[in-house]
Amino acid sequence: MNEKIRAPRLRVIDEEGSQLGILSRQEALQAAENADLDLVEISPNADPPVAKIIDWGKYNYQKTKQQQKNKRNTKAQELKQIRTGLKISDHDLEVKAKKVREFLEAGHKVKYTLRYRGRELAHKDVGFALADKIIASFGEDIVVDQKPQFAGRQLSFVIRNKS
Repeated sequence: MNEKIRAPRLRVIDEEGSQLGILSRQEALQAAENADLDLVEISPNADPPVAKIIDWGKYNYQKTKQQQKNKRNTKAQELKQIRTGLKISDHDLEVKAKKVREFLEAGHKVKYTLRYRGRELAHKDVGFALADKIIASFGEDIVVDQKPQFAGRQLSFVIRNKS
């Protein structure tokens, strides 16, 4: 901005958006000063660099407002969690799968957690078999983001919709 621009020659655009041509740094600063505006380097990597004569405060305010608007419009992808035990019946598993499908259609990721209780810890393979059964029940509609991992007293994995 203004005096901090180091390029000797600049392609200058005025406040209406029309090109003034390629000017020396001093001529560009003089043109900005005559208009009571700031000279801002828009594209420093171009050859020659592009600078625009604008009101910096107004430009910065509009840019900040646009960023806030974009931030509001982006939907944060939530991680929903489903917890079950190892002794879950097939019907209960189907009920939970129905709820998981709703989450996936809404664009969320789902973390499945299988909890081990008491002596179930001696049979970790049962949990991995259940995890494989759950993943297989969704077919080709999902992607497994995190493979089943055993940590502490629970086995967890993360799935998301294929898109």
